[in-house]
Amino acid sequence: MVGSEPASGTSPNTDGLTGRQFHGSFLIPPRLKVFCMKQLANVAELAEQVPDGALLAIPPDYSYVPMELIRALVRRGVRDLHVLAVPISGMAADLLIGAGCVRVMEAAAVSLGEAGLAPRFTAAVQDGSLTMRDSTCPAIHSALQASEKGVPFMPLGGIIGSDIVKYRNDWQVVDDPLGQGNGKILLLPAIKPDVAIIHAPLADRFGNVWVGKRHELFTIAHAAHATLATVERVQDANLTEDPVMAAGTIPALYFGGLAVVPGGAKPLGLGPDYGIDMDHIRAYAAEASSQDGFDAYLKREILQGNAEAAS
Repeated sequence: MVGSEPASGTSPNTDGLTGRQFHGSFLIPPRLKVFCMKQLANVAELAEQVPDGALLAIPPDYSYVPMELIRALVRRGVRDLHVLAVPISGMAADLLIGAGCVRVMEAAAVSLGEAGLAPRFTAAVQDGSLTMRDSTCPAIHSALQASEKGVPFMPLGGIIGSDIVKYRNDWQVVDDPLGQGNGKILLLPAIKPDVAIIHAPLADRFGNVWVGKRHELFTIAHAAHATLATVERVQDANLTEDPVMAAGTIPALYFGGLAVVPGGAKPLGLGPDYGIDMDHIRAYAAEASSQDGFDAYLKREILQGNAEAAS
């Protein structure tokens, strides 16, 4: 359980099984555990598994984003997150930032696409309340792939010469270590999220989750200490035994929690299940252009329903 006490004889920042250091002063549950359907959670219970200060990986808005879980994190009042967009984000990050949940944002871009700038992200960068760690799409994917492959860094060439390198003191430019005359190369430290969160169309009763062609979700799940998923529905048949579905299925061993949340990506889209609600996104962009407007949206769209459910 996230936030649990460390195992006897271990330091607060180490895994009792392997002794590996973790990002914060909390423990992430071992993902190599037996998943069974009695472990199905509700979305609020999943939100409780994301501790304050976590390095949290979220998919891009064009992928499978767990928007209801994002809203649950806001309702829970999570704080001091380091949010990693894989590799860009929009409304998901903007909601967390506007609600005061984020301390550091790491991304190749944060915007609402056709609806314009992400208003609370933009305001937070301008007023200095948010630390922004600029990156690129290849850099984020490569750093996650380093964790996925169990290596401490990943080389990359295309960013050298850009201003981004100048402002990333955790990146290192070195000579070709193989001495093959290839010039300079950039070394990116591995990124291992404490928690990754995704939404998906389908899971099975064994806890396997189908994400189809969204390969960035495989990388996120492989790299993170723990992955939490919301899904539209659950089927009885084992997805990993289906010759058509197996290639797009992330095995259960990568998941630390699963909740069935129909419509859980809205107002963003979810592949063939439903499209993005651009009218909602545009209305949000206009309303959230001021803090007062964002607060009104927050109360009406996120907090009000929770208060009514509790009454």
